[in-house]
Amino acid sequence: MVKKMMMLKTTSTQFSTWITPLREPRCNLSNVCLTFRIHHHHHNPLAVKCSKMTVTPKILVNDRKLVVHGKTILTGVPDNIVLTPGSGSGLVTGAFVGATASHSKSLHVFSMGVLEELRFICCFRFKLWWMTQRMGTCGRDVPLETQFMLIESKESEVDGENSPTIYTVFLPLLEGPFRAVLQGNEKNEIEICLESGDNAVETDQGLHLVYMHAGTNPFEVINQAVKAVEKHMQTFLHREKKKLPSFLDWFGWCTWDAFYTDVTAEGVEDGLKSLSEGATPPRFLIIDDGWQQIESKQKDLDCVVQEGAQFATRLTGIKENTKFQKKTSSNEQTSGLKHLVDGVKQHHNVKNVYVWHALAGYWGGVKPAATGMEHYDTALAYPVQSPGVLGNQPDIVMDSLAVHGLGLVHPKKVFNFYNELHAYLASCGVDGVKVDVQNIIETLGAGHGGRVSLTRSYHHALEASIARNFTDNGCIACMCHNTDGLYSSKQTAVVRASDDFYPRDPASHTIHISSVAYNSLFLGEFMQPDWDMFHSLHPAAEYHAAARAMGGCPIYVSDKPGHHNFDLLKKLVLPDGSVLRAQLPGRPTRDSLFVDPARDGTSLLKIWNMNKCSGVVGVFNCQGAGWCKIEKKTRIHDTSPGTLTGSVCAFDVDPITQVAGAEWLGETIVYAYRSGEVIRLPKGVSVPVTLKVLEFELFHFCPIHEIAPSISFAAIGLLDMFNTGGAVELVEIHRASNNKPELFDGEVWSEFTSSLGPNRAATATISLRVRGTGRFGVYSSQRPLKCVVGGTETDLSYDSETGLATFSIPVPQKEMYRWAIEIQV
Repeated sequence: MVKKMMMLKTTSTQFSTWITPLREPRCNLSNVCLTFRIHHHHHNPLAVKCSKMTVTPKILVNDRKLVVHGKTILTGVPDNIVLTPGSGSGLVTGAFVGATASHSKSLHVFSMGVLEELRFICCFRFKLWWMTQRMGTCGRDVPLETQFMLIESKESEVDGENSPTIYTVFLPLLEGPFRAVLQGNEKNEIEICLESGDNAVETDQGLHLVYMHAGTNPFEVINQAVKAVEKHMQTFLHREKKKLPSFLDWFGWCTWDAFYTDVTAEGVEDGLKSLSEGATPPRFLIIDDGWQQIESKQKDLDCVVQEGAQFATRLTGIKENTKFQKKTSSNEQTSGLKHLVDGVKQHHNVKNVYVWHALAGYWGGVKPAATGMEHYDTALAYPVQSPGVLGNQPDIVMDSLAVHGLGLVHPKKVFNFYNELHAYLASCGVDGVKVDVQNIIETLGAGHGGRVSLTRSYHHALEASIARNFTDNGCIACMCHNTDGLYSSKQTAVVRASDDFYPRDPASHTIHISSVAYNSLFLGEFMQPDWDMFHSLHPAAEYHAAARAMGGCPIYVSDKPGHHNFDLLKKLVLPDGSVLRAQLPGRPTRDSLFVDPARDGTSLLKIWNMNKCSGVVGVFNCQGAGWCKIEKKTRIHDTSPGTLTGSVCAFDVDPITQVAGAEWLGETIVYAYRSGEVIRLPKGVSVPVTLKVLEFELFHFCPIHEIAPSISFAAIGLLDMFNTGGAVELVEIHRASNNKPELFDGEVWSEFTSSLGPNRAATATISLRVRGTGRFGVYSSQRPLKCVVGGTETDLSYDSETGLATFSIPVPQKEMYRWAIEIQV
């Protein structure tokens, strides 16, 4: 085999090893990492010589086949494809794919090889701003603008059908000023599309264009892959290293679907008052588009308008507009925004106020030479979209801006712009910003070193300003699903996970739920996904609410004042305005990864998440609508989707063993929220579920603790809250010194005894730490002897058939109060 090598030597001796560069990767494309140029006419597998040991990587090209863990993923791999093993421990699990070309260009399309008869899930941008999911089995099924891809391979050429299923993730990356993305063609080839977005920025190669990572657990593979890329690129941080803003754990209200751009200070007050009067007080507020100073143009019949937003309109000042200004008794203007923010915090106990702005300032950017804004060096720029985006869904925003242009703040002045804007907002008491329309920047890279360079300049400036002005990392990223931004974010910790909640579009509701779940597979490695606002008074309200409850996302609505379903909201919101947020980004279960719950007519969508002491699986019938590549829009393709049946089990919650404890034998109590059923589930056994379209069920899997041979226990949670198990924060079992219960009525003790006398001595005391109020449930195989809530003994009811014991928890006097509960069994 012919190999080209570049090595870093650790010493002057002849010992060669792999070293990861400690500094920022160099800008030129020939990185320091060891690289291979593989000539595929040899049939020997690639071997890596490391001192005296020879290691065969688990990802290699052999006989023009890309082989992962002994399984062929791609065939017909071209000669210009370059494979570079990942550094360090990644040597056996990860590799970079690169490619070389004969000529330098600003846009290349490289074939990686042929994909056939392997199931995959990918996330692709169906329009400039947003991703959605697509499932397939061959290269032609891979859409344009694919930014994430996970492939399932079962049979091995070596081990046959007995080999474990291997999951291989493909992550197209940024390299220097270039961005890579995947796409398929009619020959079933997977292609790498590499572009700079600036005709003056060219290359003839890229050695780290796609990162591959493989293993037997898909969620671990994705997590490890993004962390390996984080280490390699050093331009972004993984979600786990970022500070999550505090608003995530409080119920919120956003003005958008309530008022759109007609929002006023009075409307904000009305909305907060209306929700608080129903005992579901919002503790965070987003004042969306409509508060800023923008050009006042006469209505133009040809102007492109959606939901009231005029997309070519530009910002004319950093302060609030006249709808929010307030006049004093002497008829002088004062900061109405500060007056409003101070008022909502004082009178409505709102803890966090965020306001909206676009990454470019407004939809049409900043008006060049606007009074007081001359120092931003704004110039008109005309967007140029990449071929992949143009090949998917056209966008009315871009249609408007292509004609009118966007006022682009010079990248060297954009920090000043953000800092002055955010400093003013902070002086008014604002705690953070929702930064929207982010992907517009990728279309404006010409003359600025390309799309990656311009995007990175803007993101670095934005994050520096937020760090300076908002102490709680106050930022929500929106309309931002491009890798230019994701791989450039070291700080932003919350990302909108999908296209909007559209209250008046019947086609949008089922695909919304499936999209947020599948997109979170990828986005959730970078930031906490935000599954968007919704209306509590809406035909699909309960469906949306149930998803938000177990999505790990912020929970907020956009209700019009007076238009609320408080019975529904009380299943999400505690009296103090806090929510029971799940611990992780909600993601599809392993058996949902490669089926299509939006289109295949047979599959239910199952989403898993963790609470501190239990797991939850939400099951949703999402069939009937999705993005159509022919009509290039989201549409209903089945007007009457059928009733579907599936099943759930404890191990659908991937890391459930982490909260179950070392002694767990695999049994769980399952609480089905809608039906109210409580089932003791042996290890490996499933529960069936049948749902119509727009129906759901939430299954809470609570590990059973075996306390004694005939006494077992599981904490369930607040039975009337969607995220029942989110109320339980700690379970501790304190066994009595004598584990054998006392004997009564002449009974002889046996481990097979099924019932114990009510006058027995306590075998154990279970200590719980619980948040919230209402009807609380635990499972106990024997009736509990005593229940104490917050130091007060409490009556409980017990169903001997199901083992469900219930009691009431009062409303606490303090916010975020944790109740101490003791139960003797």
